[in-house]
Amino acid sequence: MHVLVIGSGAREHALLLALKKDPQVDKLVIAPGNAGTAAVAEQRDVDISSADAVVALARDVGADLVVIGPEVPLVLGVADALRAAGIACFGPSKDAARIEGSKAFAKDVMAAAGVRTAASETVDNPADLDAALDRFGPSAGQPAWVVKDDGLAAGKGVVVTADRAAARAHAAGLLDDGHPVLLESFLDGPELSLFCVVDGATVVPLLPAQDFKRVADGDAGPNTGGMGAYAPLPWLPAGALAEIVADVVEPVAAELVRRGSRFSGLLYAGLAMTSNGPAVVEFNCRFGDPETQAVLALLESPLGQLLHAAATGTLADFGALRWHDGSAVTVVLAAENYPGRPRVGDVIVGAEGDGVLHAGTARRDDGAIVSSGGRVLSVVGTGADLDAARAAAYDILGSIRLPGSHFRTDIALAAAEGRIQL
Repeated sequence: MHVLVIGSGAREHALLLALKKDPQVDKLVIAPGNAGTAAVAEQRDVDISSADAVVALARDVGADLVVIGPEVPLVLGVADALRAAGIACFGPSKDAARIEGSKAFAKDVMAAAGVRTAASETVDNPADLDAALDRFGPSAGQPAWVVKDDGLAAGKGVVVTADRAAARAHAAGLLDDGHPVLLESFLDGPELSLFCVVDGATVVPLLPAQDFKRVADGDAGPNTGGMGAYAPLPWLPAGALAEIVADVVEPVAAELVRRGSRFSGLLYAGLAMTSNGPAVVEFNCRFGDPETQAVLALLESPLGQLLHAAATGTLADFGALRWHDGSAVTVVLAAENYPGRPRVGDVIVGAEGDGVLHAGTARRDDGAIVSSGGRVLSVVGTGADLDAARAAAYDILGSIRLPGSHFRTDIALAAAEGRIQL
């Protein structure tokens, strides 16, 4: 099987490493990739937002399967163009990708499916903002305001704050840029990320994970695209995963089928395990980053065959997934000033070892690997338990040098110490 992966982050690097282990995958191509993925797969250039360009590349490399990593090409309909050209694609249609591309659409789907989520209100007129803020946050007896960009924001369009001025400033900024704002009620309890391979009404869950959005230890500072993750979750009760699939993911998948927006690809459910049970924070239409790096490190089943089954309508026949024992921890190494405008162009030392997945990297003409984005590397450690996996990840990080870089030191620490309780 010839597989083309679209994207350039650590998520795509993790996908390539897992695909390479599949005995049926005999050719791997990535476009556009980065300095690290070039060591795993043939590297090609492409405009990932251009359906015509992606289709032409898929034909050129003889792809039997195209796996689309980022959300932007999915929301723009690249998967539709591939299927129309007769090429199997793992990734939802433009219509189904609205589950991530429009939070208002996702809320409507959840309401129709009877899935619990935060109460919400969309504001598209600055004149309505103050009255709407009065209906949420501390002014309405909640711990904080939750303010979201209604469209795609790469994980950074959310502000959760007890400071009304900060909530209003974020919302007003979005409105000034022409983006509708979604205000939500606050959901208590620990959050988890659940990836499900979906083929219409058929849902196959992967291991649940937990990610860390805030930039600094102790969940301080602004939101990022994700600073780390771990899997599985030792604090999640037995049977909880099956209940989430049955009560949340399957009803949403069925509702998408019912309204003619059949989902085929990776459906990501972000949930809060509240005192009243699981509630959806968001849905995404693709593998999440950095959770993918941890989850796929533990997958034993052949990933290429799994994704091809979903892309060709045979997922129901695939069978149960197999997983390695133990835990995996991902820690993100970020460039100076991230999540603001990052410093780039610095030489990275120690970026080519095992467990080091590349995201914002490039190779200079002289062969040196340099930083080219905000989240530069994902470091993945595995072990018999979270303590061992954390130790492995941070040991690898200790051998990497990037001027001005930063990372969180507390990824998976609370779970390892048994401090997360439901």
